Parts: sequence; C-alpha cells; structure tokens
Amino acid sequence: MKTRKDASHSHQKHLPKPRRNPHWGREEETNIFAERVKLFRTGKLSQDDFRRFRLQHGAYGSRLQMDYSMVRIKVPGGEILPVQLEKLASLSEAFSIGSAHVSTRQNIQLHWVQLEDVSEVMRGLVEVGLTSREACGNTVRNVMCSHLAGVCPDEEFDSTPYSKAIARFFLRNPMCQNLPRKFKINFACCAKHGLVRIADIGLVPMTKDGSRGFRIYLGGGLGAASFIGHLLEEFTSEERLLATCMAVIRLFDRNGNRENMARNRMRYLVNEMGWEKFQKMVLKERSIVMMTTAYSTEGMFNLAAEEDDQYLPKGNRNGTKLRMYSELASSVTNAYDRWVHSNVIAQKQAGYYTVFVTLGAGDVTANQLRVLAGTIRELSMEGAARNTPQQNFAIRYVNSTDLPEFYNRLASVGLSNPGALTITSAVGCSGTTSCNLAITNSHRLAKEIQYKFLELGLDTDDMLLDSTIKISGCPNSCGQHEIATIGFFGGASRIGTVMAPTYTMMFGGSSGESGELGRVIMRVPAKRVIDTVLKIIEIYRRERGEGETLRQWIDKVLRGEAIGSVHDIEDIKMALAAVVQLPPVDQQPESYQDYGSDVRFTAKTARGECAA
Repeated sequence: MKTRKDASHSHQKHLPKPRRNPHWGREEETNIFAERVKLFRTGKLSQDDFRRFRLQHGAYGSRLQMDYSMVRIKVPGGEILPVQLEKLASLSEAFSIGSAHVSTRQNIQLHWVQLEDVSEVMRGLVEVGLTSREACGNTVRNVMCSHLAGVCPDEEFDSTPYSKAIARFFLRNPMCQNLPRKFKINFACCAKHGLVRIADIGLVPMTKDGSRGFRIYLGGGLGAASFIGHLLEEFTSEERLLATCMAVIRLFDRNGNRENMARNRMRYLVNEMGWEKFQKMVLKERSIVMMTTAYSTEGMFNLAAEEDDQYLPKGNRNGTKLRMYSELASSVTNAYDRWVHSNVIAQKQAGYYTVFVTLGAGDVTANQLRVLAGTIRELSMEGAARNTPQQNFAIRYVNSTDLPEFYNRLASVGLSNPGALTITSAVGCSGTTSCNLAITNSHRLAKEIQYKFLELGLDTDDMLLDSTIKISGCPNSCGQHEIATIGFFGGASRIGTVMAPTYTMMFGGSSGESGELGRVIMRVPAKRVIDTVLKIIEIYRRERGEGETLRQWIDKVLRGEAIGSVHDIEDIKMALAAVVQLPPVDQQPESYQDYGSDVRFTAKTARGECAA
C-alpha cells in the first residue's frame, strides 16, 4: 500500500496511485445509436421504438423539445475520476450548455444535447470509461453506494466493491433489459448513512460470527405512492448476495404489472401481494437461482476485481462518530473557518478528512469541473470524488495541512460556499428547467433557498445541522422530498381567479435504516416557501427544548408532544396561516409567477419518460 511520505510539503508527493480505468462504456454502442437516429429521422424507425431504444441508452427527452436530450451518465457507486470530470467539462461545452448536473442518485446529467450529438457525447464517455447505458428505461438503474463507504467509523466493512460488482453484473445483462419498470439498488455504509429503505433492493453491510453479509431491504421506493422497504432476513451472507438480487429481479420481471405504468414499480407488487408472500417467494426463488446458475454466469460477479482497486488505508472501527473538523467559534467572521466547519468531516482513518463541495442544486460549470479535477489529483490520496444524494461532491482522504489550499482552489472558481452538511444545502430536482412531468421550477427554488439561508448564516447554527430541505417539481420524488426534514413537491392551485405555482409541504422524513416518510402539512405558494421555512425556524428557536435540534422539534410536533404555543400539526398550520397568504394578483403579480419566470404561470406537462 502506497502512502504519502510527507503530506505537509510538495503537492507532487500527494499524487495517488493511478486508478484502474473502470471501462463501463462500449464503442460499438455509440455507432449503433448514431445509426438509429438516422433511421428515426428518415421515418424507418417509429417514435415509440426509438423512444425505448434511446432511453435504454440513457438519452431522456427534454421538456417539450424532443429534438433535444438529457444524457444521463451512470456513476456506479458514485465514484468518479478526475479525467472523467475533465471529459464531462469538455462535452458540456461542446454539446450541452457548459455545465453538468449531479442528481440525487449519483448520476451526472448533461442537458439540452441535440439528438444528433448524443452519439458523440457517448463516444466521449467511452474514452474515459463511462457510459449512459441503462441510466434510463426499464432496467437496473445506477447502483448507488454511500459516499461515506470506506471512511465511516460505524461501518462493518466497505461496501463500495460490492456495489460496483453488482452494477457490472447487471449492466447489459439480458435478464434485466425489459423489466416492467425501472429498478433501483442502493448500498449503505452503516445503519445511518444510505438510502436503503427507499430502494427496490437496499443493502446494509454487516458481519456475523466473523463472516461478511448484509441486511437486505426490499420493496421500498418514493413517488406518488411511497413505501418503506421490508427486511428480507436477519443476515444474508456474502455468498448469497448475487443470488438474492437475481431472485428479486426475476420475480419482478415475471410478476410485475406491465399494463399500468402508474403502478408497475416493484413496491406496488410487494404491497398488493403482501410482504409475507413476497418474502417466501424470494427465498424460494433464491434457492432455485443458486442451484441452476452456471459457473460462467456467477463469474460475471467479480468482486475480487473491484476489491483490487481499494488500496487505501482501512482505519479502525473504533466507535467514534463522523465529526466536524473544528468546533465553530461563537462569532464566525473568517470565511475559511466557516467553510471548514460545515464542509469538512474527520474520517475513521487518522489524519484524513472528507471535504464536501457545495453545489447549487447539483449544478457545476465546465471550468469548475476542471479546477476540481486538478485539485483532486493533487490533494486527495484517493484520487477520486464521490457524488452525494445531496447533489454535492465528497472528496475523501485529504490531509489536514492541505485544507487551506483546497479551499483556495475552490474559491478561485466559486465553489467555496459553506453549508454542504447543513440545512442550507437544499436539494432540488431539475423541475421545469428540463423535465416533461414537472409543474414547478424546483431547481431554481432550491438555489434561492441556498442563497438566502447562506446570507442569513443558517449554516453556522449547529442546531440545524441534522435537518434537510428537499424539493421536487411534481409528486414523483426525484428530489426525494418525502425523506426530508422539510420536504416540498410542486403543483398548481387556483388562488382567487388566478393559477399559481404551489408546493405541498411535508414534515419529518428521514433516510437511513430507520428511515421514515414525511407527513403532509399544508400547501404553500412557491413565492412563500422561503418565508414559510424561516417562520418555522423562528418558531422552533423560540419554543425548542434544551439542546433540541430542528429535526427533533419537528418530530415532536408530528407526535403532538411539542411544548409551547405550537404543540401539534394543527398549531403549526395556524402559526403559518398568515405567512402563506398571497396579496391580490393586481397588487403583486410577481407572487403568482414561478421562480425563474416573468410570465403568467401555466401548468404545462407532457408525456413522462421515466419508463420505456
């Protein structure tokens, strides 16, 4: 294992061991895509057939403009290399809008790519080992892994190699090319970190009697109807991991609803069939898979090859918690100290830290990608970044002596905003900026929240650290609003005689193994969301108990156990009633417009492309 000889001197000594090129892409697929575009343009391929094909290859139709595509790039396990970031920068300038977008599922998206240019984007991805294959469509989507896997002191072992091995096994696998609907697999690092209860398959690494395995949850998912996943069994051994995943996918393929797109995710199958019945079917199907799977097929699950790339120091599982790098001073005037406090945490590996790069609702420009790539090369021993569900980047294995230089490089391109690990880092899906199903501009709203909350210094309030704000432009949960402390999903409401963009506000969602879905509170006009959240924080600060965080206080409100004037949900509604009111449209017409728009609001939608 290579380590740095002197982390406090020349950056040339910081260069990490070269990473193995992941080779997820295939050159021949780019040529096939270009040929299919020609067939479609000349009328030799129907619109429906072409739609299924392009979704299978990661090209999603752009909002009301089907000559343009959003190219969704898979980043298995969330791990991306500097050379890949640089390639994305070049592709975004040549074929997109000069920026990229980090999604809540660790993908990276390039928006508004001319349909004829998609194959060129794919070709560029192949050059650096990336692919858009099966990033959309009725397939196994990008396999997620906690961005803290490998550095979390509470983990039993690093689940990163397992997530990559599973991703490689199912990519282009014939058994999952025409599922009833999309299928999602999430790996956690521990019980707290990871979205395991809202995936079709969620996995938490654990050990039993010295052997590795997982707690596996099935049938979770977010959307218009959401469900929390069920525990399959107390312990699933490492040897049964692949067979379990195969069994679940095979059952979904055979029994899933292919007629009603609104109810054909696996969570509906589990709910309608009943968990006990589905559980028995999975265990039986797994036995069949284990008895009948060929050695050559099992060999496609090459865990050893993925583990060979994990060369970094392992650290000790000493029971300590991930913690902020430094305690916050009572009065923060130094921008660097403010950034360190809310963007840097200590790893379980002594002397190393993880730096979180705050993005605005997941957006990052080409120039920022290039500077970030160079910074990672020189200042991260791991030599890679991890995409986070908060739409930020996590850069691990940074030495404490390099933090000032890291900050200065980020600051040079506008990436040094604090608040990555606080309530100020609001999540927002792409909304009406590109999605056919969106009703509101959730993307812009998330940015407005971040701007305002940083201006107010909310990132410096430690009592807000464990709270999150997540926003979706429609009920379909791409912004994961149902697992937020305060979540919002977009809609439209008639206020007086005028239609206005509104959001349904939810309280009390959470992620992790003990994750819960939020509860609906009330509707809030889009232009009153920020004032509403600030009012909630004002009430909380006035009425909280000793040492009580915002998330803990909201949980008490939901249970009807809060002290003070606001005791339960009805009280919070009354306290917010005046804040959510809009003045007459003739007095303040801009309040009836959506963020990012100066025209009258209309709820335009088109056919969604979440499924092929």
